[in-house]
Amino acid sequence: MNFIIKFADGFMSLFKTGGETFISWMTGIVPVVLMLLVAMNALIALIGEDKIQRIAQASTKNPIARYLALPFLSAFMLGNPMSHTMGRFLPEYYKPSYSAAVMQFCHTSNGIFPHINPGELFVWMGIAQGIQKLGLNQTELAIRYLLVGLVMNFIGGWVTDLTTAFVSKQQGITLSKTVAVNPDLAS
Repeated sequence: MNFIIKFADGFMSLFKTGGETFISWMTGIVPVVLMLLVAMNALIALIGEDKIQRIAQASTKNPIARYLALPFLSAFMLGNPMSHTMGRFLPEYYKPSYSAAVMQFCHTSNGIFPHINPGELFVWMGIAQGIQKLGLNQTELAIRYLLVGLVMNFIGGWVTDLTTAFVSKQQGITLSKTVAVNPDLAS
């Protein structure tokens, strides 16, 4: 009988912990992401979606802008997960590659820009603690991690382009390489 009681208590404890985690998200990350989403949409409305679409179209012509500059700026300005929303302005063909680059950048920048991905800061802090115990410079490691990350994220974006081309051809799908500008927004 004790086993059944302990099992039932443990089972209910699982749901109580899940509820506490859910409430912590509702008072922590969810309002922040919601406010960032509102701010980003307000900024886009102020600038004009047509101008944002033109900037996105211009960035698709250059892989350095597409997989290095745009993901860096998006992650730095919006953080994770909001940086992913900038992909909505890219052509369908480049969206998987942009997603790969920005997702990786949100991790490789944590040492020097912890605001980008605070949910995974514990990973960086664990590494930094080991570096500190060795008497080495944490900032030097953070900058190296950032620089190597920029190069590798760029390569990851480009490799994803090749993968997208291969899968598109294999599946007989043609993805657009131009931004579908909404004619209602054109001035």
